[in-house]
Amino acid sequence: MLLRQFMLISILLTCFSWQHLSFLKQFFSFRNNLVMFAKVVFGSSKSQILVELIRSECIYLEAKHKFSKNCSEMTGQYKVVMVRHGESEWNLKNQFTGWYDSKLSETGKKESIACGEAIKKSGLKFDVAHTSVLLRAHETLCPILDIIQQKDIPIFQTWRLNERHYGGLTGLNKAETAAKYGEEQVKIWRRSYDTPPPPMEPNHPFYDCIVNDPRYADGPKKEEFPMFESLKLTIQRTLPYWNDVIIPHLKEGKRVLIVAHGNSLRGIVKHLDNMSEEAIMTLNLPTGIPFVYELDENFKPVVSMKFLGDEETVKKAMEAVAAQGKAK
Repeated sequence: MLLRQFMLISILLTCFSWQHLSFLKQFFSFRNNLVMFAKVVFGSSKSQILVELIRSECIYLEAKHKFSKNCSEMTGQYKVVMVRHGESEWNLKNQFTGWYDSKLSETGKKESIACGEAIKKSGLKFDVAHTSVLLRAHETLCPILDIIQQKDIPIFQTWRLNERHYGGLTGLNKAETAAKYGEEQVKIWRRSYDTPPPPMEPNHPFYDCIVNDPRYADGPKKEEFPMFESLKLTIQRTLPYWNDVIIPHLKEGKRVLIVAHGNSLRGIVKHLDNMSEEAIMTLNLPTGIPFVYELDENFKPVVSMKFLGDEETVKKAMEAVAAQGKAK
């Protein structure tokens, strides 16, 4: 009889939805109230044994519910795919590029195609794309959208996703600069958080083609046009776009693709993963390899920087970026 009664209770508890179980727990808050419940249903003599059995079943169901809830939370509510543009001609020459409008190298074009193939293989689709105004980012984005057959989605372009402005270093060879000023100084200019490079002066060979580029007619304003940028300054002009444009798109349920640059993306990554200034110095994003973030309802990462590529390829690409600032 006792076994049959326990089986009945187990079946009833299992058939209840968790909302019903929560309702029961409010009225029969475990031991004392469950005793009363058991007495009414099964009589006094067997009530204590049944209460312990019921309590064990409740604990099991509660643990199962929590496990299920935690598993469901492992999949983010929002998904963002980011790509650093493929290798540019100035990347190939190991020159500080910044806001100079370098085209993709032949390797960069191949990287953009491989990036598109990786995204296609993953089955990812997008409702909107965000990119900088620089050509190398566009030359990376277009083959991706072509390969996944989404050339018609809206594309938003902004200077706020531009590469970090390298100021007076723009156009200089990184290895030669390291040989002249020391690898440690070049590492600080390239990877420190708040130390900017020397400013770009009006007599700089690329001053006019950057400052007077018609793409900047609508911004940045003349008084806010950068002559140099640290990563900190890059983040300060990138995050408003993340918060004011990209986050609203995510809230609308849009699937977002961002194709930008090493430092503008490093700024977003630092913000999302709450990385320290020391940690961000060691992060080298590879060219042309997409990575995925899954975010919860508060836009905090559930999945961080998941690269769509094999681990060894990603590692070697990161090492190649890190080696750019070393003297030959």
